[in-house]
Amino acid sequence: MTNNESLRYKGMRKRLVEQIANRGILSEKVLLAIGKIKRHLFVYAGSEHLAYKDIALNIDHKQTISQPFIVAYQTELLDIQPRDKVLEIGTGSGYQACVLAEMEAEVFSVERIEKLHEKAKIFLPKIGYEAINLHFGDGFEGWEEQAPFDKIIVTAAAENFPAKLGEQLKIGGKMVIPIGPQGEVQKLMFYQKKDAKTFLCTEASNVKFVPMLKGTK
Repeated sequence: MTNNESLRYKGMRKRLVEQIANRGILSEKVLLAIGKIKRHLFVYAGSEHLAYKDIALNIDHKQTISQPFIVAYQTELLDIQPRDKVLEIGTGSGYQACVLAEMEAEVFSVERIEKLHEKAKIFLPKIGYEAINLHFGDGFEGWEEQAPFDKIIVTAAAENFPAKLGEQLKIGGKMVIPIGPQGEVQKLMFYQKKDAKTFLCTEASNVKFVPMLKGTK
């Protein structure tokens, strides 16, 4: 990459940060993370000019890299703190996992599509995120061997609250997940675990995510 290209992308990241800040993201830590990560590396070749627009983009296997505002919003809702143990369901391109890593969280990310998982295993260390822990498996099962988690973020929409993920959350822990039918507007829901069987639940906003599916492929 030439110096001119590098400066151009840096300027585009700055404008993206300003845009999502204007939309209401207040966390300086989240904005710094979004401003640092080279989102153009996560998209299809030829789509780099779209990487810093506040839109979702297609990636392999009919999945998407989420809209930057939604990435920032989910991350801000969780109030990520250094050394938080965070479970991500849906590695996808790896972009959200990198945002969490920039927040100094200990990241555990599960992907159900084997080819996306294998790609992330090669790609993320290559761009400097070798500390992200990656697992191939059914997102509804979480990562029981690594539980409990301080925070859980789900980047696909489930029709109902995934009970097994709730079990893997620490008492006092927080989860953000889209809930709703496939192909329709869903609700981004925020949960906080009060005890083994009780969660406080808040509806955050309307969203539209790819569906959270059972099993692996």
